[in-house]
Amino acid sequence: MSNGIETFAPFDTADYLNSVEDVAAYLEAIIEEGDDDPSVIARALGAIARSRNFSEIARQAGMSREGLYKALSADGNPSLATVVKVARALGLRLHFEAIA
Repeated sequence: MSNGIETFAPFDTADYLNSVEDVAAYLEAIIEEGDDDPSVIARALGAIARSRNFSEIARQAGMSREGLYKALSADGNPSLATVVKVARALGLRLHFEAIA
């Protein structure tokens, strides 16, 4: 018997990143919001890695699973090299363009 109280699972972006196109669109949206805080991109990459095989992403990036998890956490501060390696492991590449 239900007590009339609805419960919800916590929202996790990783549950909605089902294709490389979803991943690219998500990262573009994060960057377009204009938040210059690099930890936002690190957390986004963490969500993307969770949506995939995190251990495999870490292996392809040349890191331990724990090291990658720490680098892409809210308190992490991954190097640009780590970001590039993770992006490549996810089937992405960094792209720069002039600001209009």
